[in-house]
Amino acid sequence: MGIWQGRSRRKRSGGRLRPIRKKRRNEIGRELQTATIGAGTVKTYRVRGGNRKLRILTTTTINVFDPATKKMQRAKVVTVRENPANPNFVQRNIITKGAILETDLGLVRVRSRPGQDGILNGVRVAAPAA
Repeated sequence: MGIWQGRSRRKRSGGRLRPIRKKRRNEIGRELQTATIGAGTVKTYRVRGGNRKLRILTTTTINVFDPATKKMQRAKVVTVRENPANPNFVQRNIITKGAILETDLGLVRVRSRPGQDGILNGVRVAAPAA
């Protein structure tokens, strides 16, 4: 079944809304494709206006900004430590914005949107007190 992002046919109260028009092509949604850890794969897809977006499907590296030294470094991703978007994403190693990754430089919070930017950027965070 297709994904549709148009107006709901129901009110907040649960009552029925009369449709004002048929479905439109610009209301079509896309299937969910998640970024995971693996050999680097990037997919290009067309968006409104003929523009292009890049979607990371798999990656092994991340660009890390260190606030202490004010420098960017490339680091190897080891695993996903926590993901506030969905706790199940940790077990499946799915990367989203806000996820905490374990890298060879330490813990990193993802600051880019891998499903839309085509690049993985993050900021190094202090290790939690254990």
